[in-house]
Amino acid sequence: MAEAEEKEDESEEEPKLKYERLSNGVTEILQKDAASCMTVHEKFLALGTHYGKVYLLDVQGNITQKVDVSPVKINQISLDESGEHMGICSEDGKVQVFGLYSGEEFHETFDCPIKIVAVHPQFVRSHCKQFVTGGKKLLLYEKTWMNRWKPSVLHEGEGNIRNVKWRGHLIAWANNMGVKILDMISKQRITNVPRDDISLRPDMYPCSLCWKDNLTLIIGWGTSVKICSVKERHASEMRDLPSRYVEIIFQFDTEFYISGLAPLCDQLVVLSYVKEVSEKTEMECCARPRLDIIQPLPESCEEISSDALTVRGFQENECRDYHLEHSEGESLFYIISPRDIVVAKERDQDDHIDWLLEKKKYEEALMAAEISQKTIKKHRILDIGLAYINHLVEKGEYDLAARKCQKILGKNTELWEFEVYKFKEIGQLKAISRYLPRRDPILKPLIYEMVLHEFLESDYEGFAMLIKEWPGDLYNNAIIVQVVVDHLKKDPQNRTLLRTLAELYTYDQRYGKALEIYLTLRHKDVFQLIHKHNLFSSIRDKIVLLMDFDSEKAVDMLLDNEDKISIDRVVEELENRPELQHVYLHKLFKRDHHKGQKYHEKQISLYAEYDRPNLLPFLRDSTHCPLEKALEICQQRNFVEETVYLLSRMGNSRSALKMIMEELYDVDKAIEFAKEQDDGELWEDLILYSIDKPPFITGLLNNIGTHVDPILLIHRIKEGMEIPNLRDSLVKILQDYNLQILLREGCKKILVADSLSLLKKMHRTQMKGVRVDEENICESCLSPILPSDASKSFSVTVFHCRHMFHKECLPVPSTMSPLQFCNICSAKHRGPGSAILEMKK
Repeated sequence: MAEAEEKEDESEEEPKLKYERLSNGVTEILQKDAASCMTVHEKFLALGTHYGKVYLLDVQGNITQKVDVSPVKINQISLDESGEHMGICSEDGKVQVFGLYSGEEFHETFDCPIKIVAVHPQFVRSHCKQFVTGGKKLLLYEKTWMNRWKPSVLHEGEGNIRNVKWRGHLIAWANNMGVKILDMISKQRITNVPRDDISLRPDMYPCSLCWKDNLTLIIGWGTSVKICSVKERHASEMRDLPSRYVEIIFQFDTEFYISGLAPLCDQLVVLSYVKEVSEKTEMECCARPRLDIIQPLPESCEEISSDALTVRGFQENECRDYHLEHSEGESLFYIISPRDIVVAKERDQDDHIDWLLEKKKYEEALMAAEISQKTIKKHRILDIGLAYINHLVEKGEYDLAARKCQKILGKNTELWEFEVYKFKEIGQLKAISRYLPRRDPILKPLIYEMVLHEFLESDYEGFAMLIKEWPGDLYNNAIIVQVVVDHLKKDPQNRTLLRTLAELYTYDQRYGKALEIYLTLRHKDVFQLIHKHNLFSSIRDKIVLLMDFDSEKAVDMLLDNEDKISIDRVVEELENRPELQHVYLHKLFKRDHHKGQKYHEKQISLYAEYDRPNLLPFLRDSTHCPLEKALEICQQRNFVEETVYLLSRMGNSRSALKMIMEELYDVDKAIEFAKEQDDGELWEDLILYSIDKPPFITGLLNNIGTHVDPILLIHRIKEGMEIPNLRDSLVKILQDYNLQILLREGCKKILVADSLSLLKKMHRTQMKGVRVDEENICESCLSPILPSDASKSFSVTVFHCRHMFHKECLPVPSTMSPLQFCNICSAKHRGPGSAILEMKK
C-alpha cells in the first residue's frame, strides 16, 4: 500500500485525502510489465502497458479482460461515456476503435506513432460515430452512411499532437505551441492558449488537460495552471468571429512540474513531479511525486493540503511517466506510474474519526461520531467513548473519566459494572461514586455496597453524603447498618456516623431508633422526622430530650398535637424539670387561659421561681388562680407589686396602700393606686400617712387637686414644716382649679347650645303636617278614621306619635290637666304625645 506522508510529520493538520495501492491483478501485471496509460470509467478501469496490452479491471484491480493490441507501448485509451466503446492507439501507429459488447470495429495503421485517440463522448449513438487521433496531425474520423470511416484534418503543422480531451461539442488538444479548442458544431477553432515556458521539452513535460464541466477547461503545463471558461459571444460582437470565445478566469504558477490535473468541487487536485538535490551526491535526482489540493484565486492560489507519495520506482520516473485520472461520480483519483497505481479518495467521516483517534482527540472524535452516527460505517459511538474513558484513566484524569461514563455508558448496566470494577482495581471508586446511575438503570446492589465500603474505610463525610443522596433501595440496608454499627463500636461518639445511622434507620422505617439518635445529636431534622412519620407515640418518654434540644419548637409541636400527647402526660414527663414545665405551661396559658386551669396553682410557684416578670400578668389574666395561695407565695418571696395587686383584688385596699407607702415608699404609685380605687377613706389614709413626710406632701399637692379638695391636705400641714417646691405645688393647684372652671363653663355652653338646637328641631318636626287618608283607622274603635260619607261632619284628633282617634272616642280631659295625651304611648311609657291637630268638618 502507498504511504502518504504530510509535509511535516508533527503537523496537527488533518489530511484531505487517503491513499491505497491498487492491487490484486494490477500487482501481477506490473511485476512483468509497466503501466503506460489508464482510463477510468465509473464501472471499470482500462490499463495500457509498455508491452502493448490493454487490461480491463474492476475497481479493486482484478482483471476482467485482456486485449493484445501491439508489441509496443500503448499511448492512449479512450472510452465513451457509456463505457461500451473503446479507442486505443500505440507507439507503432496502430489505432483501434471497437465496441466492447458489439461486433463493430475500426483498425488503422499510420506511418508515425499515434500519441492520442479520443472517441466521441456519445459514440454509442448512431449520429455520433466520431473519434480523433493525434500524431503529426489531428485527424477526425466520421462514419459515413455506407459504414465507411471518412478522415478529415482538423489541425497540423505545429508539431506532434500530445493530448486531446473531448467534452460535449468541444475538443481541446495540445501540441508543441499551445492549446487549441475546437467547436464541433461550427467546426471553428475558438481559442489558442500558448504555453508559457517554451524551454521545456514538450515530450518530457507534456501538457495536462482536464474538463471540469462542458464549458470549463483546466490546463497544466510545466509549472503553469490556467482555468479557461468557454463563453458565448454577444451577437453585436460577432462579425466574422466565432460565436464562442474563451476567457482565462484563473492563472497561477506552482512550485513543481505538473503531471496531471483533476477538479474537486471548486478546488483542484494537482499531481506534481518533483526534483531535489541529493545530500550525498549533491546532484539533482527524482523525488517522490506530490498530490496537492489547491484553491484557485484570481491571480494566485492557496495550498489546502500537500502529500508526498511513495510509489514504486519513483527514483527512475520522469514527469511524462505520471498520469492523473479521476472518476467524477465518486471523487476517486488514480495516480498512474510505470510500476505502481495509487488510488486517492476523499476522506469520509470514518477517516476523520480515525485521524482524531490517532491524534488522541477523543472528545472531538466522540462529537464527530454523534453528529454523523447515521453515515459512519466503521466506528461505533460506544467504542469511541470507551476508548476515551480508557485514555482519561491512563492520563490520571479520574474524575473526568467518571463524569464521561454518564454520557457514554448510558443505560448499559453491564458496561457500568465493568467500569466500576476497573475503577476499583486502580483504587478510584470514590471518583466514579458521584456519577453512578441511581434510576434507570439501577446496578446490582453489590456495586453500591462496594462503593459505600470504600468510603466507610477512609471518608466518613463522603459516606454520609452518599447515604443522603442515594435512594435507600439501591443497596442492602441491613448490611450497611451492621457495618456502620461495627465502626461505631470503635468510635461511639462519631457524630457523622451516628447521623448516617439515623438516616439508614429512617430508610428502614425503624423510626424509633432514628429518633433516639437524632435527639442525642440534637439534630435539626428531628421535628421534621416526627411530623413526617407521625412518631408522637415514640416521643412520649422523650419529651425532656426534645425540650432540651429546642424548647420553643418542642412546645409548639406538643401544643399543636395535644390530641396525640395530652397536657397531663407532658406535665407529668416534665415533673423533674420544673424549668421546662414552666415553659410548656406558660405557652399553654398564652394560647388558652382555661385549658391548663388545674395547673394554675402550680404555675404561681413556677412563675415566682423562673419567670417573675410574667407573674403579675398571669395573676391578672387568670380566673382560676387561688388568691390566698398566690398571696402566701408572694409574701414569702417579698414580691411587693404582686402582693399589692393581690391585696387589692381580695378587697384589702388599705393594707395594699400601706404596703405601697411603707415598702415601696413611692408616693406616685400610692396616688395612682388611690385613683384606681376611688375610695375617700383611702385618700384619708394616704393624707394621714403623708402628713409628716414633706416629699409625700409635695407629691400629693401636685396630683391630688383633681380628686380631693386640696384644702383637706393644706389644713393638716403643720406650721413651720418645710415642704420642697411648695410654691410650685400651690401654683399648680390654682392652675388645675382654673382649668376645671374653664372646662365646666365650656361644657355648660356646649350643653345649652345642643339643647337649643334640639328644641328647634323638635319644634320644626311638630309643625309639619300629617297625612290622613282612608287607610288610617281610629286606634280606639279600629274603624276608618275618615267617614265613608264625605258630606257628614266629623272630628279627629291626631297626636305627634302618629296615633289617631275620633274625637268622641277620646276620654274628656279633666279640668286639672287640660292637656290631652295619647292613651297608647302613655300606657307603654313611651312618653306622652300631645295632640297636634284637631280636624272638624
